[in-house]
Amino acid sequence: MFVLGIDPGVSRCGYGAVRQEDGQPVAVVSGVLTTPVSDALEHRLAQLMRELRLLLSRLAPDVVVVERVLFQANARTAMSVGQASGLALAAAGEIGVPVVQYSPNEVKQAVAGWGNAGKQQVQRMVQSLLDLPETPSPPDRADALALALCHLATAPLAQAVARADAKANGPRRAEDKSPEPKSAHVGPVAPVPAGAPA
Repeated sequence: MFVLGIDPGVSRCGYGAVRQEDGQPVAVVSGVLTTPVSDALEHRLAQLMRELRLLLSRLAPDVVVVERVLFQANARTAMSVGQASGLALAAAGEIGVPVVQYSPNEVKQAVAGWGNAGKQQVQRMVQSLLDLPETPSPPDRADALALALCHLATAPLAQAVARADAKANGPRRAEDKSPEPKSAHVGPVAPVPAGAPA
């Protein structure tokens, strides 16, 4: 499985691609897409969309993983993350690549074993799990790689649960199906006289 993680942001949008090889995660590429803060927002969003499309076209991942933001104390940051997240989802949707979202706590739990792990802990764990020569920096880059690692760790269990559910429930047999409900209405409906209470 080849996973592209996206840590969304308009000023800095981290990306990290990880491939599963012989049961081990291997970092393929990572970095940060940036837009100049001096430019108008619409131009920055257009630039980010172009770069995300190019990234997806070049890498052709099996799945894109985007951070789901559940809460942000800073409304401006939340807006920026939401805008960049929408662009990442749209860019993947355009070419038919499935998208999965995880909250920051889910990612930290999967990578560091603790949902409240700090940035440096996540960076060090990403370095260790991917056997990188140095700690991935800036944090946006590490977070994107962590998103990809989270999916590689979580997806097999989710697929196993889905298979078990399908096997347990199976296709319903004809005799198990409930009969269609019969209509209680018989004959025409009488009109309500004018002025009568509804």
